[in-house]
Amino acid sequence: MVLPVAVYGHPILRKVAQKVDRLYPNLDSIIRDLWATMYRTDGIGLAAPQVAKSIRVFVIDADVYKDEYPELRGFKRVFINPTLEPLKGPNEWMTEGCLSVPAINKRVKRPMRIQLSYQDENFNSVKEVFEGMTARIIQHEYDHLEGRLFIDHLHPFKRLLLKSKLRALSSGQLNVGYKVIDNY
Repeated sequence: MVLPVAVYGHPILRKVAQKVDRLYPNLDSIIRDLWATMYRTDGIGLAAPQVAKSIRVFVIDADVYKDEYPELRGFKRVFINPTLEPLKGPNEWMTEGCLSVPAINKRVKRPMRIQLSYQDENFNSVKEVFEGMTARIIQHEYDHLEGRLFIDHLHPFKRLLLKSKLRALSSGQLNVGYKVIDNY
């Protein structure tokens, strides 16, 4: 089922999400709904808090960018209860956007090499190193589990310049082209 998306101003986007176990009610259904919602909104990743579920789960299907970033070919995964550790290596600037902060795209600096420990959809424990664009996408979705948005990485002056757009988002004055959760 396609779910409405929480946009800037919704309090769930600022909460640290809770861990889940395999007995969490309807987890398989929530994951299916995350995929359906992500595809309907033309996203490449979606975290459970973005659909008002404050749990540590996100999905990514970045295959659409395989021509520009070969490491994304076939990259489709479910991440449950992840913990992230930046690794030594370069930080790079790149433009990001977000379904929860629609109509705003800004350059964000992130580590290009990370280590992620997580559970897959079968609750198998996995520990992997990710680099490049894969690392960036994972960090973006992981931020949602920590109550952060990509705009939190901007310089305060740049966030100040976005104030009117953010106010319009949080008050429902901006039509984003997909169903959103009312913030009020």
